[in-house]
Amino acid sequence: MIGVTLGDPAGVGPEIVAKSLPTLKRKELVLIGNEDNFLRVLSGLHLDARKTSGYRFVDIPGGEVTPGSVQKAAGQIAVRSIEKAVDLALKGEVESIATAPINKEAIIMAGSKYIDHTTMLTGLTGSRENFTVFETDALRIFFMTKHVSLAEACSQITRRRVYSAIFEADECLALLGTNRRRIAVAALNPHAGDGGLFGREEIETISPAIKDAQKKLDVAGPYPADSVFHRASEGAFDIVIALYHDQGHIAAKMLDFHRTVSLNLGLPFLRTSVDHGTAFDIAGKGLADPVSMVEAIRKAAAYGKSYKERYSRLR
Repeated sequence: MIGVTLGDPAGVGPEIVAKSLPTLKRKELVLIGNEDNFLRVLSGLHLDARKTSGYRFVDIPGGEVTPGSVQKAAGQIAVRSIEKAVDLALKGEVESIATAPINKEAIIMAGSKYIDHTTMLTGLTGSRENFTVFETDALRIFFMTKHVSLAEACSQITRRRVYSAIFEADECLALLGTNRRRIAVAALNPHAGDGGLFGREEIETISPAIKDAQKKLDVAGPYPADSVFHRASEGAFDIVIALYHDQGHIAAKMLDFHRTVSLNLGLPFLRTSVDHGTAFDIAGKGLADPVSMVEAIRKAAAYGKSYKERYSRLR
């Protein structure tokens, strides 16, 4: 069973889940969100819920929301949906969860102490680790830093942090069952610093960490960020460590925006997600592309059971 949260009901989440159902034709789905809102979305899309899937629905009560804007009521439904999905996963009633997008401002308005899915899932499960990996066809990207400013991300690029990230990326590959675990580290500066002409982080911080890790793992770099992701997409590496948010996001989304899926690894269960936001500008207009949601659900199904088994062994 796969738990699927509908995300922020004022965004495109319910729409992309609704549009995914005829494509997936899976009976193992547990949809979690506001049912009245979802039925209105189905009606607007002229989809017959009875013909789309044999899904089970877990209703999250809440106030009516207006598509296309940040609202406290929408944030409340989104937060409660995630909390319910985690509860079901920890009880073993669903094996993995796939999440539609939420709005950070809305969940903060709703009183959440967490700023995003990742921090919320970490807190709700009491996990020590929660790593983010993007998967787009053959390309996998591990994010060493995530939702921080670029200046803050640069300040976090220490020898110890890079060294730890290499082992974390290897752990993610192990959780996914990857046989070959060849890791590449992206450089921070243009041309990997060009021997110190464009910055010394590669010389003083990143390369020493890689050399330390090479004693135990198959890791190389730092490679210029303008080429390493392309090389990985062609099979040269099994995962690339991106040093900051946009470095990895741009690479994955340029390769295939709609089929990029975000994976959270290190939780007691697998969480997959779309690679885009709530798209308030098109919410309620029937224009949202469901491909990323379809891919997220498929990966939750493909990896879910084996992930839990590997997680238990590694812990």
